[in-house]
Amino acid sequence: MSLPPKPEATVADPEDCAGDGPRKAVFLGALHDLERLVAIHLFVICPNNSGSTFLQKALATSRRTWNLPKEGWTMFGHVWPQPINDPRMAGSVRIWTAIRQWLDVIEDPAMYDWPRVRKAWYFQAYARDPAASVFVDKDPKHLLLVNTLTRHFRNARFLFMVRNPYAVCEGICRWLRDRLRGGKYVSLEGERLETVAARHVAACLEYQRRNVEAHGDRGIFFTYETMCAEPERVAHEIRILVPELDDLNLRQRIATRLHHEMLTDMNARQIARLDAGQIAAINRVFRRHRVVLDHFGYELMDADR
Repeated sequence: MSLPPKPEATVADPEDCAGDGPRKAVFLGALHDLERLVAIHLFVICPNNSGSTFLQKALATSRRTWNLPKEGWTMFGHVWPQPINDPRMAGSVRIWTAIRQWLDVIEDPAMYDWPRVRKAWYFQAYARDPAASVFVDKDPKHLLLVNTLTRHFRNARFLFMVRNPYAVCEGICRWLRDRLRGGKYVSLEGERLETVAARHVAACLEYQRRNVEAHGDRGIFFTYETMCAEPERVAHEIRILVPELDDLNLRQRIATRLHHEMLTDMNARQIARLDAGQIAAINRVFRRHRVVLDHFGYELMDADR
């Protein structure tokens, strides 16, 4: 007597299959041999608070991709530095380049077990088609680890993206302020939020500049602003990089953490929340990093705008 086929399942969270409509049936990596199926590993390399969640969710709507329900570092079985279990990383969430100790931990090769990470990711991945061959992950800290990813994941490809640094700072500061009001520990060493956020953002831009220069042949670069203004063009460039993604669509309604909407440039709305004092504090940091801002086409703002 033959055994019945293994059942497939739906993801627990309907937002894991982003987009309009009812929950989609998906196939689980635990029931498939992703070591054999995955031909390309596609990493979204982008500073936090920069629009990468929408991009990752859009990629997850493709029938050609295996995806994770959450960012890779939060998945069960993951082995690398985490603020929740490494006291050296306490307070580093969203600002992990701002203090040298945090960078030293993240960049220490001894902190990682990449074969185990890959197995954990494959086991917990999902896809809309069991024949999908592109594995996608998005983690802002990968900004520091592109060299490592190329060594540990076959056929690694990268989507490099940056966003207006003032909008990024506003998002980080708003998130940190909420945590401070809630009594959660955030290590700022007596500095104001805007200073720490700006230092982190400037460092992220510098890492991204180096990434694009060193690994541009493995990926494409675009800005958040370009993605919002010209989604078809960016989707076309992604399809050139990874031809398997022939059904990729960036012009669709996506459920992200806080919104369920079409791709929308939120820069003006966020920057408008910054007052003159906050912009002045950010500028005191950005002036020291004006070269990298200029490199990506971003100008210093007038605090008295």
